[in-house]
Amino acid sequence: MDLIIRLDGADTKPAAVYRALRAAIVDGRLPAGERLPPTRALAADLGVARGSVAGAYERLVAEGYLTSKVGAGTFVAFAGEKRTRKATTANPLRPREDWSFKPLATSGGVTRPRYDFRTGIPDAGLFPFDAWRRLVTAELRLRANNPGTYGEPAGHPALRSAIARYLGVSRGVRTSADDVVVTNGAQHAFDLIARVLVRPGDVVAVEEPGYPPARRILAALGARVTSVPVDAEGLVVDDLPAHCRLVYTTPSHQFPLGRAMSLARRRQLLDWARTRPAAIVEDDYDSEFRFSARPLEPLHSLDTAGRVLYVGTFSKSMLPAVRTGFVLAPPGLRDALTAARQLSDGYGQPAIQAALARFLDEGLLARHVRKAGRAYGERHARISEALDSLGNVQVLPSAAGLHVAALTGVDSTAVVSAAARAGLAVDDLRAYSASTPAQTGFVFGFGAADPSLIGEGMTVFAEVLARHA
Repeated sequence: MDLIIRLDGADTKPAAVYRALRAAIVDGRLPAGERLPPTRALAADLGVARGSVAGAYERLVAEGYLTSKVGAGTFVAFAGEKRTRKATTANPLRPREDWSFKPLATSGGVTRPRYDFRTGIPDAGLFPFDAWRRLVTAELRLRANNPGTYGEPAGHPALRSAIARYLGVSRGVRTSADDVVVTNGAQHAFDLIARVLVRPGDVVAVEEPGYPPARRILAALGARVTSVPVDAEGLVVDDLPAHCRLVYTTPSHQFPLGRAMSLARRRQLLDWARTRPAAIVEDDYDSEFRFSARPLEPLHSLDTAGRVLYVGTFSKSMLPAVRTGFVLAPPGLRDALTAARQLSDGYGQPAIQAALARFLDEGLLARHVRKAGRAYGERHARISEALDSLGNVQVLPSAAGLHVAALTGVDSTAVVSAAARAGLAVDDLRAYSASTPAQTGFVFGFGAADPSLIGEGMTVFAEVLARHA
């Protein structure tokens, strides 16, 4: 037991031990039922005489804080109150003056609503946990992956190779292990890219509406973030700022509207970047799950000038808890991104990365994507059909991903709030815009939706929407 006692005051050693123990019990550091060390052992740890500890124990037993059981030991009998340090106006530590960010709400720690149409949550029930557990267990065996040494900042070599092969087959991306830098999810990749490429005051462009965490990480690093509209063909290239250092885009499945960027618009964006010192961050966040049409080539595959950094994640195709993503780095940025990874968190978890490499190479991810894709395709169709049947929403075309967007002329914020009171969670399209949105509507995620409740949930949504029409 770790116990800090102060011996530089007026207290005798027995009194110091007593006060330290009593304080730990009262503030909950020593919970009720905790077995205390024998007096001899604690005295040796604290460097005091055994009598000092014995006297403190006896006093605390007499006061009801401890109880002693013959042959069993001494236990905490008092249930204290866990305390946290509260910020006060006298606290001298504050964020820097321009830091206005607070944590975004996440799906973790929130009671799941009955009708769950939140975005960005895959169905854990579809995931092959037994196969994943087998691989992770094998990698965690004694001496696996040299646990006594530090890993490589760019990622486990086997995983980098597996990612390159997987992208070549699944997305037609021509790359090699040398291009791959493994990250803790896509957001970590955005952070590394911004740290390496963007200086405070640089102009960067993001889609509007778009993915808020990407916008926030760029702003947090001091960039001047410009919102650029999207239309039926994708990001409006003609509206990009002239002196733009970086463009963030989701061309395969625009987040959150769901449309794919047209081939003509992709080429226009690449031509635009080729004439200036600008980088394009291509977030290919959930393109594995396609329900119709052939996928267009990624920007990375069309790029001949080395301007595109391709970012992917396994949070949607597998689980968020895997917490692994990657960025494909042009040759001139490989060392810088690897160094940034090393500075930010070292090198990640080698055992998990090695298990993921085997998960990819054994075809387990491809098999899971096929199975999950069929389930998601059915949900996509059911939600789209239900929305199409409503008279006051316009379903936007979407051939991939885990969500469907629909435009409306009613007050979407009021509808979302009323739906929440009815046990239905759906995203407000307004939440994805940095300014007053040109369009209002809803974003229905279906990864977390219980298939047996989708029909009932859409009926509830229709009733709520009708009351606000």
